[in-house]
Amino acid sequence: MTQPDETPAHLMERVRKLLAKAEDDSIPTAEAEALTERAATLMAKYGIDAALLAATKPETDKPSDLKLDVPNPWADVKSVLMAGLCMSMRCQVVKLNRRNGEGTRLHLFGYTSDIERVNVLYTSVLLQMAQALQRIGAPMPGMRDPMLTGTRLRTWNRSFLLGYVNEVIKRVKAAEEHAAKQVKDQQTGSGQTGALVLASREAVIGAALKDAYPKLRSSRVTYSGKGYGQGAAAGRRANIGGTHVGGGSRKALT
Repeated sequence: MTQPDETPAHLMERVRKLLAKAEDDSIPTAEAEALTERAATLMAKYGIDAALLAATKPETDKPSDLKLDVPNPWADVKSVLMAGLCMSMRCQVVKLNRRNGEGTRLHLFGYTSDIERVNVLYTSVLLQMAQALQRIGAPMPGMRDPMLTGTRLRTWNRSFLLGYVNEVIKRVKAAEEHAAKQVKDQQTGSGQTGALVLASREAVIGAALKDAYPKLRSSRVTYSGKGYGQGAAAGRRANIGGTHVGGGSRKALT
């Protein structure tokens, strides 16, 4: 149970500890899922509590931005993960193109507490995703595709990772929407409902994004490999808990 006087900072510290335990691949899967079930619940509660607190005490949580370099390999897949988490957690992100081989640079916009939540979960999912790919591996030659080597192997791996990422994003979004629904009609100290507080924050971040990048265009990542289904299945088992649940070269990630 969450204590009535528990601060957002304390909640996030508990989340970090739970995720650290869940990321240990030496513990049983059932135990990891139980740990992260609680972590996901606390993560969503942390975001809501920080937002409601800032509605009456703005100095506790302010709009912010962060530039993040995403290295290869799989920079495009990692960018999709970051974009999905950002949008689920009331943040926005812009992709800044870089030269081939240098990965990707992302520019995040959000309230400080939400950017923190995104980064904590992003780091954890990256680790779990790498472990999942290592555990399952690509189909061995002679099983499904005897010619699955070289470029075709990389294509399979990429489709697996995209399947994993998209499934995780669905679950995170569902968990966040569930948490927001719980405070939809709740009155805050500022006289606003929870729904209005969250909508107001999203509007502030949207305006900050538009001010920084008035001309944006959407970008979509596609896949052609056959590993997507297995990646999605692994993503459904990922330890995030919850409900199982431009101008120039700039692109908005969607």
